[in-house]
Amino acid sequence: MAPQDDAREEAIRRLDERAAALGARTQRPAASHAGEQAVSQAYRIIAELLGGVLVGLAAGFIVDQVMNTTPWGLIGGVLLGFALSLWMARRTANRLMALAKQGSEPPQSVPFDDDEDS
Repeated sequence: MAPQDDAREEAIRRLDERAAALGARTQRPAASHAGEQAVSQAYRIIAELLGGVLVGLAAGFIVDQVMNTTPWGLIGGVLLGFALSLWMARRTANRLMALAKQGSEPPQSVPFDDDEDS
C-alpha cells in the first residue's frame, strides 16, 4: 500500500503547487489600492465642489422666499456657495498633498555630468 500513499501524497503536493500558482496569478497588485484611494479622493473633491454650490443655491432660494428679494438672494447664495466649495476643495487638496509628502522619500540627487557632446 505504500505506492498508493506515495501517489496520493504526490497528487496533493502538485495540487497545492497549482493552487499557490493560481493564487499568485489572481492576487491584486498593491498599486491598485493606491489608485482606488486617488479616485476616491477625486470624487470627494468633486462632491465638495458641487455640494457647496447646491447648498448655496438652496440657501439663496430660501432667503429669496423669506425676504422677497427675488434674484439677489439666489445670486448671493450661489456665489457664497461657490466660494465655500472652493475653500473646502483646496483644504482637502492641501491635506492630501501633505499626506503624500509624508509618505514619499526625498528625491535622489543626480550626479553632475561635465561631459557634454558638442
